[in-house]
Amino acid sequence: MSDDSPRLRLGGMALANGLLVSGPTSWAIAVVDDDGQVVVGSGPRPRIAAGIFERVPLARGVIRMAESMMAVPAARASMPEARLAMEDAPVGIVVAATMIAGAIARRRIRSVVLQEAAAATLSLAPMLIMLRMSPASRWHAVEHKSIAAYERAGAAGLDTNAADPKEHPRCGSNLVLPLVVSGAIGNIVARRVPGMRRRALVRAGALVAGIGASVEAFSFAERNPRHPVARVIHGAGHAIQAGFVTREPSEAELAVGRAAMNEILRAEQAEVTA
Repeated sequence: MSDDSPRLRLGGMALANGLLVSGPTSWAIAVVDDDGQVVVGSGPRPRIAAGIFERVPLARGVIRMAESMMAVPAARASMPEARLAMEDAPVGIVVAATMIAGAIARRRIRSVVLQEAAAATLSLAPMLIMLRMSPASRWHAVEHKSIAAYERAGAAGLDTNAADPKEHPRCGSNLVLPLVVSGAIGNIVARRVPGMRRRALVRAGALVAGIGASVEAFSFAERNPRHPVARVIHGAGHAIQAGFVTREPSEAELAVGRAAMNEILRAEQAEVTA
């Protein structure tokens, strides 16, 4: 693939020991196994046949989110050496800390709006701190640097991926603020619904709608980066990336990122020419 060839739209996900990259039709993965060897693999990207719902606002956001997550179990099944970012983390402790933080916020603050906003914000703290301390934060930076290098100069740019920033404007961290806002709104609405069963249904519906709305906000911000709303979304996402979920990787880790990128480009080219 030459430097002036059209760029693929690529996404990625940091693992505990490597990187998963997804393209229009394929996924690719490069991880470091227990013996310190780099293992590479790829496969077809799972798709959801949603018909007309792929063009319906909110519904299409949920579909996109689901498709992006479906590549993870597919890749994991094909490559048992891969470990998820949170696999070795004390998830139970994080969940407990999140619940305690939310309960304290709801008891100490009188305003319902401020209660939900504070609870949603505090619930992120344990996860962000844990990610900061995890090796996944370096792999997250590898993901950003590798994709940015490709977007900057095509396949030839991968050799200099160390020079690219560890923050990326399309990072999933840009979903955090919309998800927090939509979650708080959903909980406020659910509080007004009588009956525990109905309230639970409203919360579930609000969660799904919130995911769809957050993806729509993410897409809007990408298309209109100068819009005030986009600036707020990107500002919050950049702050999360810079302060918590990315750390500068080593050259060995960047080399794994290059392996993952070369594999996704090979897989996508094979798909085109098949």
